[in-house]
Amino acid sequence: MKFKTRLLVTFLTIVFLPLALTAAAFVSIGGYLANAQKEFGIVNINYTMMSSPSETFEKISEEVFKEVKRQIIEDETRLEELTYLQDLNNEIKNRASYLIVRKGDEIYYTGNEVASAKIFKLLPAYGYENESEDSGYYYNSMEKLVKQLDFTFSDGSEGSFFIVTRMHTLISKQLLVDMFIAIVLILIFTSLMLTRFIQRGVFEPVNALNLAMKNIADGNLEYMLNTNNNGEIGELYRNYEDMRLRLKESTDEKFEHEKQNRELISNISHDLKTPITAIKGYVEGIMDGVADTPEKMDKYIKTIYNKANDMDRLINELTVYSGIDSNRVPYHFHRINVADYFGDCVEEVGLELESENIELNYFNLVSPDTVIIADPEQLRRVISNIIGNSAKYMDKEKGVIDIRILDEVDSIRVEIEDNGKGIAAKDLPNVFERFYRTDASRNSSKGGSGIGLSIVKKIVEDHGGYIWATSKEDEGTCLHFVFRKYREMKE
Repeated sequence: MKFKTRLLVTFLTIVFLPLALTAAAFVSIGGYLANAQKEFGIVNINYTMMSSPSETFEKISEEVFKEVKRQIIEDETRLEELTYLQDLNNEIKNRASYLIVRKGDEIYYTGNEVASAKIFKLLPAYGYENESEDSGYYYNSMEKLVKQLDFTFSDGSEGSFFIVTRMHTLISKQLLVDMFIAIVLILIFTSLMLTRFIQRGVFEPVNALNLAMKNIADGNLEYMLNTNNNGEIGELYRNYEDMRLRLKESTDEKFEHEKQNRELISNISHDLKTPITAIKGYVEGIMDGVADTPEKMDKYIKTIYNKANDMDRLINELTVYSGIDSNRVPYHFHRINVADYFGDCVEEVGLELESENIELNYFNLVSPDTVIIADPEQLRRVISNIIGNSAKYMDKEKGVIDIRILDEVDSIRVEIEDNGKGIAAKDLPNVFERFYRTDASRNSSKGGSGIGLSIVKKIVEDHGGYIWATSKEDEGTCLHFVFRKYREMKE
């Protein structure tokens, strides 16, 4: 869930959830308290008792009050009948009310003797109701509402008819207390729910990410974070995973590079040690007078010269590789005519191969005007390294190297094939790897540091081409590389 959506949900929850729960609490508590009033004789309960309890209690005795008022007008002597008064009292006794009829200063009739004894002396005097409204009088200390009607007994005595209603305020007071408690609980519940919501949606993912970052800081690049979340947290997790994978890839590459560098140093050291040892041996032979004839002296000096050349070649190869691998060697691209360029290369290389009893065959199957974009010097290094490898590992008495230039519509494909000892199938996928040598014993007679073909691959790919090898053991090897043709833009 996105943070924007999460904030909206939080806002709506803060606003509407407490309101909804408060309304539900009000209805539940109000209903409970209203039903509880039945203990006090109140029937026909409704929620107006909570909003206006005095008005509600006033209406309880309203019908009886009107009936007695009408009866006084028609025939007030009926109020002297105890059975009539008893019937009236029965109508209101279930409504927390009762009657008191006063004759002079004495109680003529009462529906509740115990309660009447407490309030009788406080009742208004005869004739007092003429100055009041029909709503009656409220005795706060006793929580009583009293309505009064005066009449005259048949013997001329002054009489007063009272309806006394118990104004029990349980609903309004208890409602306030219960609603206060309910609101506090609702706020606590809402806070806990939102806290858990934010904790699960924000703090727990952040803590998990923090733990993952600590693992990264400690070098544990295998610690993964997976999520299906599409929000900011999910994006953060995916960014962490991208970072972790790149760091892991970079670390693995660094480790592999260091391993290869160590292997390179070992290879170079071994390959340099051999000619140096030979040079020292021949120099010592000269110094000790072993080369005591001009022929021996000439042989020793030529051997020393060849070994020095081997050392120089190894060092130059390492320098070239280091520069190309770190992109410190700039390329100088030019438009090159394929037929002319490869013709010159074959002529130059052919003289060297002839001295080694290797036949060089050249086949150009592209049109004379075919042009590619390449660095002439680096492309010559590609050809030289491939042919050098073929010559180095040639095991036939009569060696043959074929160079073929093939047309592939938008590209040219160069094939350099020899009839040497070939490459084993298990070694073929690795021949372009840095420092890889199929000759595990590193026979110094063959020379090489194992980086020649890796340089070739790097140069070809930097030209936008690609290279691969095919081979059969004891039959020979063929190197294929492809360059895109150059075409003039048509206006």
